[in-house]
Amino acid sequence: MLAGVQALVVGMKRSGIASAGLLAREGAVVRATDLKPLDQLPEARELLDRLHIPFTLQTPEVFEGAGLIVLSPDVPADLPPVEAARRRGLPVVGEIELAAPFLKGRNIGITGTNGKTTTTSLIGHILRESGVPAQVGGNIGTPAAAMIDSSRDDGWNVLELSSFQLETISTFRAHIALALNVTQNHLDRHHTFENYAAAKGRIFENQRPDDHAILNADDPICAAYASRTAATVNWFSGQREVEPGAFLRGEELILDGQPLMRTGEIPIRGRHNAENVLAASIAAARTGVTHNAIAAAVRTFRAVEHRLEFVRSLSGIDFYNDSKATSVDATLKALEAFPGNVWVILGGKDKGLDYAPLRAPLAAKARAALLIGAAAEKIAGQLNSAVPLVPAQTLDAAVAYAFANGAAGDTVLLAPACSSFDQFQSFEHRGEVFKQLVNRLGPKE
Repeated sequence: MLAGVQALVVGMKRSGIASAGLLAREGAVVRATDLKPLDQLPEARELLDRLHIPFTLQTPEVFEGAGLIVLSPDVPADLPPVEAARRRGLPVVGEIELAAPFLKGRNIGITGTNGKTTTTSLIGHILRESGVPAQVGGNIGTPAAAMIDSSRDDGWNVLELSSFQLETISTFRAHIALALNVTQNHLDRHHTFENYAAAKGRIFENQRPDDHAILNADDPICAAYASRTAATVNWFSGQREVEPGAFLRGEELILDGQPLMRTGEIPIRGRHNAENVLAASIAAARTGVTHNAIAAAVRTFRAVEHRLEFVRSLSGIDFYNDSKATSVDATLKALEAFPGNVWVILGGKDKGLDYAPLRAPLAAKARAALLIGAAAEKIAGQLNSAVPLVPAQTLDAAVAYAFANGAAGDTVLLAPACSSFDQFQSFEHRGEVFKQLVNRLGPKE
């Protein structure tokens, strides 16, 4: 299928590395490119050297002569050379589309603005704890192209899928597809909210009548996806009773009309995580897992790193790392998880978002907002003095200020509402630095 194809892989992070390896294995004639020089991409360099794949810095000219273009998720799909290639009739795909024909078993795809990683990890945890063969990857951990050898005919590939990955699919099929929520994000990349929402909705396009779509009944964008799928639609709701699917009745989770568990038994913080459990429980049930097995697995699940992750308590002050809160909506959900007295660290690289929705929750719950990074000035202007603002500029200054001025019973929360790329390599890097800073603090005198 790929033998002899002149393939160009654009972007040489994890996804691009996996794509190049798969293409080479299948006999394609592979070239690689990136905006960064190869000496700044050590993992890519190792693979390219080993497989004798030529590398060129990314320019418009590098796209000439390609018979197939494979884009990594962080490469805009509307780059002029990419658009020109499409006009010439060249196939342009992402790593998910490239890997899909080679993956054995069935796919569970999870998308949404917030909660993807937690829900993806939770579904994988429930399946494995229940004896169902499953592997987790996609936008987290292992790229899909690196999951092929470990896939199995009787197993499930549980894939977190971003809008960047979904905008380049054409045949990829999710046998179970989840849309958790859709709120403003990545407008710097997709240009309009409508484009962003449409990219998310592509997860449902190739479903068949014997597949399942799991949709948030409380989110109008997600609810509208019901018209875009041929699959059986399942609903989840934190606000009202729905069927088929799962919902909250007071403090009880109801799945397919039967009690599943109580919210107090869920070991991860925040009402939004109860909704993530509702969605995950439907997915697990559609693979054949019983209510009792689902509930037992949920009780043993632990928060994913950088998602409302408890770091430590020092001098009565709790520290939480939610570095993955890279959108305004994610920060709102993080704030909902705490009763008040919160020192919130905000800022980073702006993604074209509106920060005004944070004003009322911050006024109600925050001691102060500590502003860092390139977006600090924009955030300050849009918060409009709804909460005391501290121009900390850097993460270490923000942590030091919050601890020095905080009191027993307070919480210091990293929930930036921005991407990390102004000061950090990734949200993981930002979260790791936060945890290191917090763990270096000594008790107050």
